[in-house]
Amino acid sequence: MSRRRIEYGKDVAATNDGSEASNTTRALIAVLHWGVSVIHNSTYLAMRRDVPIAAIIALLLVAPIAGRGQSPAQTDAPATGKPASSATYPKVGEILDRYEKAIGGRDAWEKLTSQAMMGTIEVPSADLSGTVMVHEKAPNKFMTAVIINGAVFQQGFDGIQGWTDDPKNGLREQTGPELAESKRGADFLHAFKMRRVYTSMVVTGVEKIGDRDTWVIEAGVPEGGDPTKMYFDAKTGFLLRVVSQNHDADGVSESRDEFDDYRDVDGVKVPFVWRQANGDTTYVLTFSEVHHNVDLSDSEFAKPAVQ
Repeated sequence: MSRRRIEYGKDVAATNDGSEASNTTRALIAVLHWGVSVIHNSTYLAMRRDVPIAAIIALLLVAPIAGRGQSPAQTDAPATGKPASSATYPKVGEILDRYEKAIGGRDAWEKLTSQAMMGTIEVPSADLSGTVMVHEKAPNKFMTAVIINGAVFQQGFDGIQGWTDDPKNGLREQTGPELAESKRGADFLHAFKMRRVYTSMVVTGVEKIGDRDTWVIEAGVPEGGDPTKMYFDAKTGFLLRVVSQNHDADGVSESRDEFDDYRDVDGVKVPFVWRQANGDTTYVLTFSEVHHNVDLSDSEFAKPAVQ
């Protein structure tokens, strides 16, 4: 598969029906060129690895976005399935093997050098919508941007340094657990390394998500704190939900991320719908374009220069 430059709205590898580059998309590209010269946050463990968009989502809760409503979104707690004897639980390795196979397998992912995603973000409780773009480059770089009502939120990792830039905190470098989360999330092949990345992994039971049974794995994170909980569809093997810690400038909070509408793009499976809940507010990310082996410069992931 050859590398190529991406022009959103054209040469689409997989899209929602009728999608075209919008004025919002063009505006986002222009804004990002001002900051970091990029055409490029959470969710946590979508597809093959953590994409640390959760930090950006958390910032949207407190940033001064004009027109944001006050009514919190209500999210239903998952129904718990009938308890199963621990003797009947599959092993961690069996669940992870099925997940790796479901998303296309390591060989298919290793053929990819980058991924670029474009879509929309909605805040139903506040009647707000905006644009989200995620650029990732193997082995360990990412940059995410969100624009809502003219407010721009960016987060990136250049392989060594993690950074965020938003209206509330301005441009700053990540440190400590926040940096550790970004570093883990930047690994392009995270899904195939989870046995090594986490300090412990144990199957804790079965739970219902909607009408689907899921096996739940708790994974200890190296930086300490509450374990990450991952919910894998017992039938398809896909990852449907992740509950994890999210560190940012304001401290630590719990983030819940759900993934749906998995589609085949270049031989790998990608979820086109992400639902992210932080506190009482839910965000819905719907991706319309996903491209692989895009020509992305390393400079796109570097911390922007101070203006």
